[in-house]
Amino acid sequence: MTQLQFKDAFWCKEFTFHTGYEALVQRLLDGRKMCKDVEDLLKQRAQAEERYGKELIQIARKAGGQTEINTLKAAFERLKQQIESVGNSHIQLAVMLKDELKGIEEFRERQKEQRKKYESAMERMQKSKLSHYKKTMESKKTYEQKCKEADEAEQSFERTSASGNQKQTEKSQNKAKQCRDAANEAENVYKQNIEQLDEVRTEWEQEHIKTCEVFQLQECDRITILRNSLWVHCNQLSMQCVKDDELYEEVRVSLENCVVESDIDYFIKTKMTGTQPPDAIGYENYYSREPNRSNSSPTQSCGMMKRFSGLLHGSSKNHTESAIPSAPPLEKTDVVYASVFVNEQAGITSSQDYRVLYDYTAQNVDELDISEGDIVVVIEENEDGWWTAERNGQRGFVPGSYLKKL
Repeated sequence: MTQLQFKDAFWCKEFTFHTGYEALVQRLLDGRKMCKDVEDLLKQRAQAEERYGKELIQIARKAGGQTEINTLKAAFERLKQQIESVGNSHIQLAVMLKDELKGIEEFRERQKEQRKKYESAMERMQKSKLSHYKKTMESKKTYEQKCKEADEAEQSFERTSASGNQKQTEKSQNKAKQCRDAANEAENVYKQNIEQLDEVRTEWEQEHIKTCEVFQLQECDRITILRNSLWVHCNQLSMQCVKDDELYEEVRVSLENCVVESDIDYFIKTKMTGTQPPDAIGYENYYSREPNRSNSSPTQSCGMMKRFSGLLHGSSKNHTESAIPSAPPLEKTDVVYASVFVNEQAGITSSQDYRVLYDYTAQNVDELDISEGDIVVVIEENEDGWWTAERNGQRGFVPGSYLKKL
């Protein structure tokens, strides 16, 4: 059976969302908690075995029996020796359990260091992607506004030309040319931002794939380590007390049914967020989606633009900007802006106390330094994973994945 892969199942179609990555991070945090749970179990069992062993030794040494004689005395002395030997064996079992506990703790810390390294890289890439996306959308808005101004200037020039006023005609012509030049410049900026955003998107996608591969390897290692640790623990207890072997056999049967591939497949099937990365943000020509302007059909408007572009440049040569587009309704653009506005509002939440899980040093002036164990008040939970938090009167952005609600 072909094993499912994290890198193929945790994408999100929305360009600014990272729910797939967040699901993976949460899975690793849950796995880390499971490691701590196993550590607590081994620690408490080791303490119990050590107490039991010391009590057995104490019982054996205080048992008495000095008044007895001959063979019964020898048998009683033998019994005391065996009780003390059993106590020593339980103390030795406690030592083995502590060694096993130490190994799991070291493994958990190694995974934490590796995970934080990739989380930091992903957070930088996500922040860069969102920043370029915002910049691109702003340049798109500017481009559209400049196009509208250019169209209005050209229409004014047409009306002035019809009136026959030479001075006003020249003035309108110059204004129309300036507006069209500004629109062209805004278009170039918009296209450049689209190209830069696509480069950042590609880098983010590669980093996401690499991070998914590392996270899946970590999850496989974690399940394997914990499964083997529980198996060894059961063997130690079985050797210590053969009489209780039937109970530990039930655990071994359960461990025999623990398959790493099955756990990974189950998690992916129940928590998968998507099988494809988000589509690239494409260039949208202003005229390809502009609705019919009042008092003018699309064909008439484009014809008007072609005529007056020729007048402005002193030539009747056709320009690519004058091609008649197939215009979708303008309402699509309005929906885009409306959805972005709603998403921004969705991040607002009431203030709540959170505990800091990991240290974080601010990388920018608008971020906040936090340390593991700190208690902060979350003012706003943003969709991009950066939350607004307050600590000791200071406020700034912190990674939401570094916090745990109290």
